[in-house]
Amino acid sequence: MQISEVSLQGFRNLEELSLQPATGINVFYGKNAQGKTNFLESLYLCATGRSMRTKYDWQMVGFEAEESHIRLLIQKNNRKERIDVHLKRDTKKGIARNGVPIKKLGDLFGTLYTVVFSPEDLSLIKDGPAERRRFLDMELCQLSRIYYYDLQQYYRILKQRNNLLKEIQKKPPLQETLFVWDTQLIDYGERVMTARRDFLQRLDIIAAEKLNALTGGLDQLKIAYKPNCELGQMAERLERNIQRDIYLGSTNFGPHKDDILFSIDGKEVKSFGSQGQQRTTALAARLAEIDLIREETGEEPVLLLDDVLSELDETRQRYLMESIDGLQAFLTCTGIEDVVKKYISKDNLFYVENGRITSENRIDGEKV
Repeated sequence: MQISEVSLQGFRNLEELSLQPATGINVFYGKNAQGKTNFLESLYLCATGRSMRTKYDWQMVGFEAEESHIRLLIQKNNRKERIDVHLKRDTKKGIARNGVPIKKLGDLFGTLYTVVFSPEDLSLIKDGPAERRRFLDMELCQLSRIYYYDLQQYYRILKQRNNLLKEIQKKPPLQETLFVWDTQLIDYGERVMTARRDFLQRLDIIAAEKLNALTGGLDQLKIAYKPNCELGQMAERLERNIQRDIYLGSTNFGPHKDDILFSIDGKEVKSFGSQGQQRTTALAARLAEIDLIREETGEEPVLLLDDVLSELDETRQRYLMESIDGLQAFLTCTGIEDVVKKYISKDNLFYVENGRITSENRIDGEKV
């Protein structure tokens, strides 16, 4: 899978462009706050229908633009795909696949597979459960439209149940109708939990191998699913806690409160790991995603690496570059590290300044 052309108009601070990226590693370099991450964001938006930085689509429209257009052309084996995204400030975004508007976001997943590396990956380890659920859900949604549908249904029913819980506070007899939502919540909840468990079991094996290679066998990684309640126990938990849920006006058990536990040598990385171990654990998890996508779909994902090399020592930089060699990647940096130079040529080097992206054929003043 390769992105063969990117066209942008009115997206954040970026000037209008039409760019043909090379196969392999494409490097976008320049000073901070020039638009490098914005470019990666446009690719991620086309793959997932969402920004990796904001919940509000209007924020991606350029300050001086009324609307934004993004078009990607993708080469998949012997066929081509096209994704068009249209953003406006005051209306819902429009997305089309091969010229046909999509009605549900789930119809977009699978057109372009991406894996994102960024300094914010540390939040996967250090932040709360919501960040780890987001990581889990985005990867599973890319791999399975069924999972996306089940997850959407679960949260729709959860919202309805929570609304009813608040109504019961005012009208207690409504409690008799709660079972209608409970039955559906349990059904979709257990589907979500099963998919998460199976995914993390596979991720655990691959990520452990990656970390083992990164550390020369010094650290043994374990990734474990930490469900809010065990499979098969959700019905009993909901029943036992009905009065508490009514009092609080919200549902306190279910996969919307799940977590992931990362541990090294039996100790939780979040609480006891060094910053180096936390960073390496996040990197191992991202590298494992690549293998999982490849195994599940037979496709090679496109990689988005946002200023990640500056956060790694030379050994980890080299391991990362060797791990992604042969894949199409879009890498941003302020300066081009020595370890990168052997992987790039004048055909995949771009300079970014004040929102303008230009093809470049020099590295640190020397011709490539």
